[in-house]
Amino acid sequence: MERIKIGIIGAGRIGKLHAENLKQLPQVEIKTISDIFADNIRDWAAQNGIANVTADYKDIMQDPEIAAVFICSPTDTHIAMIEEAAKAGKHIFCEKPISFALDKTVQALELVEKSGVKFQTGFNRRFDHNMSRIQELVREGKIGDTHILKITSRDPAPPHKEYIPASGGMFIDMTIHDFDIARFMVGSDVEEVFVQGAVLVDPVFAECGDIDTAIISLKFKNGALGVIDNSRQAHFYDQRVEVFGSKGCLTIQNDYPSSAELYTADGVYRDKPLYFFLERYNEAYVKEVKAFIDALVHDTPVPVSANDGYQAELIAHAARLSLQEKRPVKVEEVLTQWHISV
Repeated sequence: MERIKIGIIGAGRIGKLHAENLKQLPQVEIKTISDIFADNIRDWAAQNGIANVTADYKDIMQDPEIAAVFICSPTDTHIAMIEEAAKAGKHIFCEKPISFALDKTVQALELVEKSGVKFQTGFNRRFDHNMSRIQELVREGKIGDTHILKITSRDPAPPHKEYIPASGGMFIDMTIHDFDIARFMVGSDVEEVFVQGAVLVDPVFAECGDIDTAIISLKFKNGALGVIDNSRQAHFYDQRVEVFGSKGCLTIQNDYPSSAELYTADGVYRDKPLYFFLERYNEAYVKEVKAFIDALVHDTPVPVSANDGYQAELIAHAARLSLQEKRPVKVEEVLTQWHISV
């Protein structure tokens, strides 16, 4: 079988992770990787069997042999790359968020739809063994009608000060994963958002016009209610979910390096949860790229669509407006704010 030739744009932490996972798939050949600091990655690329390294991503776009691109560059570069890839007829895997500007996201995705290429948004948590199992059980009706969703999502440590101004803010950078998982679990779009936010971890967030702690209430179009609590600093990676329904309840606890527990006269001890997302969601990252490649091989729909990326951004912008105006915000208001027609 002829292998699918892939180009990767951006060789930071996520770009390298995707490359290392993709090279394990027999259907794939990573032909080229681009990064503005190309010379810094040549040795790593050679070790991973990537023949071509370039500082200009357009080399990937202009290569007729490359069938699909992984966009792992900074968010403010995504739109131009998505549009170029779509015009070149290349399938697209794009890391979240698609963009910081909702109207630009809509325009780019309209072009993607017209071009007929496949587009998968990089929401890896959907492929986590715990998250996907809960979603399956909800869909099978094991807990009846969903009434309440609770998501706890807290990072072990805040990002560097230099990262915060370019991150897009907590909702678009961090909570966007939770917004996607909320839709994934409940099986419904969000109708209304209400946020209480604060700076309780580090005043640098306030200096950057951001927050580090939030409680977010969601009302879904199917009538279910949701609550997300976020913190930028929990000193461990805290990822828990509860879905309560008319017939029962489903829960996800944190993953641990082991389930061993030590009982002594002084107390009971066990390992701390897996420390960060690369450890916690390592298997999920493998599954998501495999799912994208499978969709290309078998010409089937991708499991996380362009609309999924757009809907999560929509909720994030509603959350930001709610925080700013200290009131519940209908998601439809955001469409008006961005001059987007339904």
